[in-house]
Amino acid sequence: MKKITKFITTATTAIATTCTLAAGKVMAFGVRDGAEAAKGDDMPRNLIGAEGVFTKISNTILYIVGIVSVIMLIWGGVRYILSGGDNKKVTDAKNTILYAIIGLIIAILAFAIVNFVLNAIGVENSTTEVITGE
Repeated sequence: MKKITKFITTATTAIATTCTLAAGKVMAFGVRDGAEAAKGDDMPRNLIGAEGVFTKISNTILYIVGIVSVIMLIWGGVRYILSGGDNKKVTDAKNTILYAIIGLIIAILAFAIVNFVLNAIGVENSTTEVITGE
């Protein structure tokens, strides 16, 4: 009895999954067409690419993270200078500098990864235009 119940449950789940995926593919065409039709004249046409919304938002966030990392690096240096030889203050200043450098490295790597992924899927972005001059 348990085997029959397990088989029926598995078969029902497989059929339901197949129907859901098939319906999703059919609906995706209608949703995409509807989204394109609903765009106004001032709305961006592309989500990714040189003028895409995704590229602009990700670049802005990465620039902000980079600026904050540089500011924290400077702040850590100031704290290190003003520590006066106190071991706790020196350790706190060194940790601030270390975490600022880690944050800066992560921001640079994130920028590189975003551009790598965009290039891998065949989207031209602002960095390829700057490098190639196109």
